[in-house]
Amino acid sequence: MISASHITYYHLCHRKLWLHHRGMRQEDNSAAVGEGKLIGKQSYAHRASRWRELNLGFLKIDHFDPREKLVREVKKSPKLEHAHVAQVQYYLYLLEKAGIDGVQGILEYPKQRRSRTVTLTDEIRQDIQGWEAEIERIVKQDHCPALVKKAYCQNCAYRDFCFV
Repeated sequence: MISASHITYYHLCHRKLWLHHRGMRQEDNSAAVGEGKLIGKQSYAHRASRWRELNLGFLKIDHFDPREKLVREVKKSPKLEHAHVAQVQYYLYLLEKAGIDGVQGILEYPKQRRSRTVTLTDEIRQDIQGWEAEIERIVKQDHCPALVKKAYCQNCAYRDFCFV
């Protein structure tokens, strides 16, 4: 099954996607990921009563407001915003497929005091189907995809695997 992590990694690094799919979970050892989770828990504490964790079995959404039909995703920094948007779009897509229509998303960056609304369009639905097909193709490869150096590699949890 394709998870939100698969979608995020597809947009960031196919190598990271392939490794994650095979059970390499380097994020557990990453200080940056730990800091991001802490920001997500500490930010907007006054809204906690409104938000629920939504567990669909194969997918867990940390913040969902069932009355407003709103998914909230909190991130540390907008540096990788394109991947964050894709992750929230995937949540919206899966919720729609589960029969929950009219769901919207909000992406929040508390340290920067900014947010972004995320919606689902017919074009994005088609894009997501393409992402899923490409992810399936990548993870079925026998060999790890080649290293493609990117600006954010230096802060990646998989850096040691790729560069040492």
